[in-house]
Amino acid sequence: MQFLKTLLWVLVAVLIAIIAGNNWRDVSLDLWSNLQLDIKLPILLLAVFLTGLLPTWLVMRSKLWRLKRHIALDVPPFSAPPAPAPLAPPVDAER
Repeated sequence: MQFLKTLLWVLVAVLIAIIAGNNWRDVSLDLWSNLQLDIKLPILLLAVFLTGLLPTWLVMRSKLWRLKRHIALDVPPFSAPPAPAPLAPPVDAER
């Protein structure tokens, strides 16, 4: 199974490399005023992808950090209030 997973990722990497090689063109970005940036298209797409991935990754890391902290403090993250103690049976006054 590990071999198939590795083979799949190698095929995806080769496909991305072929697509990036065929689209290796300059793209002009108008920044501000009349300042322009010339960048290769695959590099621009990678930068946009990583910029979009960053907030999701930060949220995931913060949740993992919070849960690990709760485990380390031995405090359940979503704890219910403690249950009331059971009532003692009534004491017979006639004895």
